[in-house]
Order: sequence, then C-alpha cells, then structure tokens
Amino acid sequence: MSVDAQGDDAQREGTQPAEPERRSARGSAAKPAHDAALRVDADVRRVLVFRLGSLGDTLVALPSFHLIEQAFPKAERRLLTNIPVTSRAPAAAAVLGDSGLIHRYESYPVGTRNPLRLLALLLRLRRFRPEVAIYLKAETNAQRSLRDRRFLRLTGARRIVGVAAGSETEAHRMPDGSWEPEVERLLRSLADLGSMDAGSRAAWDLRLTNAERDRADAVRAPLRERPFFAASIGTKVQAKDWGVRNWAELLREVAKQHPGYGLLLAGAPEERESSETVAAAWRDVAEAGPALNVCGALSPRETAAAFSNARAFLGHDSGPMHLAAAMGVPVIAVFSARNQPRTWFPYGTPSRVLYHRVDCWGCGLETCIAQRKKCLLSITVPEVLTALHDLLEGAA
Repeated sequence: MSVDAQGDDAQREGTQPAEPERRSARGSAAKPAHDAALRVDADVRRVLVFRLGSLGDTLVALPSFHLIEQAFPKAERRLLTNIPVTSRAPAAAAVLGDSGLIHRYESYPVGTRNPLRLLALLLRLRRFRPEVAIYLKAETNAQRSLRDRRFLRLTGARRIVGVAAGSETEAHRMPDGSWEPEVERLLRSLADLGSMDAGSRAAWDLRLTNAERDRADAVRAPLRERPFFAASIGTKVQAKDWGVRNWAELLREVAKQHPGYGLLLAGAPEERESSETVAAAWRDVAEAGPALNVCGALSPRETAAAFSNARAFLGHDSGPMHLAAAMGVPVIAVFSARNQPRTWFPYGTPSRVLYHRVDCWGCGLETCIAQRKKCLLSITVPEVLTALHDLLEGAA
C-alpha cells in the first residue's frame, strides 16, 4: 500500500518506493528550499563541520559534504564528531576515508560534561582557527541548538552556516503524511551555500580507492562473475531487529526463486555467527550459488565496493543499507516504525521499504518490550518476497 495521505495511525504502510523521494530532490514533484545557485568562496582556508553519528548518519550527510567541498574548494575541512561507543558503529573517518571531502577529524565522547576534556577540545579547535563553522547536526531542540551555536562561536569562527534553532531546522511534513528525508533536511539547512542535486550519483560518490576496490574484489572472488544479492542482517538497536529466523526463511526462498545466484553477507564481526545461520539456509537450496559471509572482514568502504554490481541489497534500517544505496544498488529495507516514515529511508536508488504504521509508531524506542516489536514483526516473508519481485521487475 502507499502512504496514507491522511496519516491514519492504523494504516499498514507496506512497500514504499523511493522514486517519489528522488523526484522531490530534483524538484519535479516538490521544489526544494535549497534552490539557489552554488556560492563558491575560494578565499576561505579553514572550515569546521559539526556532524555527529556513525555509518548511517555520515552517509545521509554525504551530499552535504560534497556541497561543502564545492562551496569551499580551497579550505582545509575538519569534522567535529563523536567517538563511537560500539564496534558496530564505525567512526566517520572510516566512512569518508581518503575521499578528500574531510581532511582531519576532531572527536569527543558525546554527552561528556568533563570540563577539562571540553576545554582541551575547545583549545584544539581554537588553534585550528576556523573561519567558517558548518552546523550539520541531527534535528534537535532549540536549547541544545543554541548551546551548540555558542560553542562554535567560542572556536573563533566568524561565520556559522546552518540555522541552529527554530523551525527551519525541523523536518517538514510531506503531503502524503510522511516526513522530509534527513538527506533533504540537511541540504536545506545549508541553503546559504547553494544547492545540491541529492538525486544525482555524483552526490553519493564515496571516491573509493583502487586499493579498496581490489580488496573487495579479492574477498568477493568466489562469486566470480555470477549475479548475486547483498545482505546485512545485523543492527545495533533491538527494536530494528527482524530476527535471524525471518532472514533465514526469506533468503532460502530468494535462493529458490533465483537459482545460480550468489549471496554476500556483510556486517560487523559480532554479526558473523548470526549471518552464518542465514548463509547455511541459503546453501541448503540445491540450486543456489555460493554464500559468502564477510562480516568483520572488510572496512565500511571496502564493503561499499563489495556491494557494487549486486542485483539488490536486503537488510534492516541500518548503515549497510545506506552503503548499498550510496553505491546505487537497488534496496529492499525492512523498517520498524520507531522513526517517522521516510526520514531514514534509502535515498537516490530504486528501493522498496517495508514499513507498517501501527498505533505506537514514532516511539523512538531502541528496545521494544511492551509492544513486542509489532510494527516490525508484522512484516511477513511473503510480503518482502513480493517487494523484491516488484523491485527487480521495475529495475529491469
């Protein structure tokens, strides 16, 4: 079903195609706010970008990083970001690598109130002497935005880009009852720098190196030249976990419907064991191609290279899902309803999102006990199989 324009809480939002999002980004369905021509300032030499998060948060900001580079082409660009608290959440440096979008990183533990640590961080930033500070944080309340803006002022930056408070930084409600994608909200906050076509492939270029591509090719070698599906079944949030049993059943059926295809399973080292259960289900199908479990074997950028040329990606609302989308791989994504619909949907590539809007949607919970993940676990294997069939037919 499509998104209910009335926003009925009882509506089950089944397969959500990504095409409307790409049309919105290009302005044919809805004119974006960031519609001005690119404003280049080649005189600026030092830019500080403030963006927190790990794999998925960094990837949805990728078009914004490209816009910042284009606006300040001769500047040294440093990223102020957080130190990840788990190995399942790669640092921004592991995502952007040697792309040249960011040159150096300044990291700190999120939520720290240690005055000595904060003073040391501030002194490092003041020594950098940023001329421009870019506020690229997730949507937050006015009080926190004001606090962040004051901190950026203390770094010595004479200009701050990105409205730090007020409704202009809030995600917009779409006519169909869903919410503005985070990709578009971030670009809208940078309207002072001009526009970026978030639907273009250039906006998602990770600038992978030959070494990263060669490493991915070596690990992917058992698949040879055969067609394959990519998948990642891990997630660091319990409320997003569809369950190993569902993934095993789904991919067993995918193997039956696509004889000879291979499977590439990627993720963090902690996800290797559960992914091996799914790989075994694939291998149980006599006519299936090889199943490779590369969890923990590749860096995030090498994983992106390994996903390239996959027939489709299947996974949760997760960082690997955004990696696949950044590479232009068609995406099947199984979403819980903990977040507002469309905010974190895959962007810039053909996709089908399975999202059921139940009465408790938008809860924001990381662990769901009382409702037993009813939004997520009401999504069935046949429903996902149908979405995959429709996606592949549409891509063809």
